[in-house]
Amino acid sequence: MFKTLISASALAERLNKPDMTTVVLDCRAALLDPHQGRRYYREGHIPSAVFIDLETELSSPITPSSGRHPLPDFTQLRATLGKCGVTTITQVVVYDDCGGAMAARAWWLLRLLGHEAVAVLDGGYPAWLSAGYAVTDQIAPLSATRFTGEPDESMILPLSQVSEFAATGLLIDARTAERYRGEQEPIDPIAGHIPGAVNRPLQLNLSATGQFKSVEALQQEWCLLIDGYEPQQVAHYCGSGVTACHNLLAMEHAGLSGARVYPGSWSEWICDPQRPVASGDHSNS
Repeated sequence: MFKTLISASALAERLNKPDMTTVVLDCRAALLDPHQGRRYYREGHIPSAVFIDLETELSSPITPSSGRHPLPDFTQLRATLGKCGVTTITQVVVYDDCGGAMAARAWWLLRLLGHEAVAVLDGGYPAWLSAGYAVTDQIAPLSATRFTGEPDESMILPLSQVSEFAATGLLIDARTAERYRGEQEPIDPIAGHIPGAVNRPLQLNLSATGQFKSVEALQQEWCLLIDGYEPQQVAHYCGSGVTACHNLLAMEHAGLSGARVYPGSWSEWICDPQRPVASGDHSNS
């Protein structure tokens, strides 16, 4: 069972063995172009992969008080996963083309529904291509089944607990340092970060090749960052609750299990002008 990451070679081996039940989900997405992922999928993808849409299947519609990617309706998500052929015993592999930043959302949602056998393709589609494995533009036939699973609310940090949590636990912002400090904000209408949060850009989880750093390196870096806190005292956020899952994945891969995600993230936090906003480094927050 692969529970965090899987290499391109290990995925290719599984796909060549029909006795191994594997469902591959193409999670490519671009925050500034909601149709890009599906276009790329139609141009070429890993054989048997099914496209799953960040905007319409891994999120629910935006409301005036929500962030940009509210949690999906779990009844609908279960139905979507069932249509993709996922059962409780299926090994699921999710991938994107940006180091796992988008695929980690699908990984976390499956984990949230109690499905442990789900892994992000390390290095994503670029790693698959560079290894010389086959691709196709043929839409995979769906083997519809029934997926069951109830969300584990303990994995979620709700909005109502964010202010208090930042004062007693470790709240980690996965966005770039410039966005965290409030120096630039290309997506949301207000720049800055949640008071008390520290910054760990998700890019720090990756090597120069776009793959995750070794378990040893991630353990060293994350233990240094969360020094004094147990993983259960850590929560992650980002712009809209998508890339925060990348930091959670890195912690899980490093053996630091039990952190949570604040799904609404910065884009939900700033919906209420009464909520405080910080800028600069954490020492100045």
